Amino acid sequence: MGFVKSRIGAFGMAIVVCTAMVGLASQAEAASQCGKASWYKMGTKTASGEKMNARALAAAHKSLPFGTKVRVENLSNGRSVVVRINDRGPFTGGRVIDLTQGAAEKIGMINSGVARVKMTVVGGKGKLSANCS
Repeated sequence: MGFVKSRIGAFGMAIVVCTAMVGLASQAEAASQCGKASWYKMGTKTASGEKMNARALAAAHKSLPFGTKVRVENLSNGRSVVVRINDRGPFTGGRVIDLTQGAAEKIGMINSGVARVKMTVVGGKGKLSANCS
């Protein structure tokens, strides 16, 4: 009888592990979005109430909760940076995120001003619709 229990236990564990791995893959896919990013000159305060800091690795997004961490990858050169959402925007049509100057420098988009990016939530409760192909 003990042999049967241990085989069932081992089989049950394998199913749990596989299910957990599938769940993580779906979450990662659902948390990525592609679109255009820009960088912006700073005012005095962010929408979250923080003092603006052009060197900070931060960004503005229309709907992600403040504090959400997002990896932003420049699709033209493969460089990426993790930023924290602390402001609202962008307010220019066709753009999905506005980066601080410091974050834009990290992914090499200062001169172009706009870049096609892939955003992936890496921390916090924010969710993005999956639209990258």
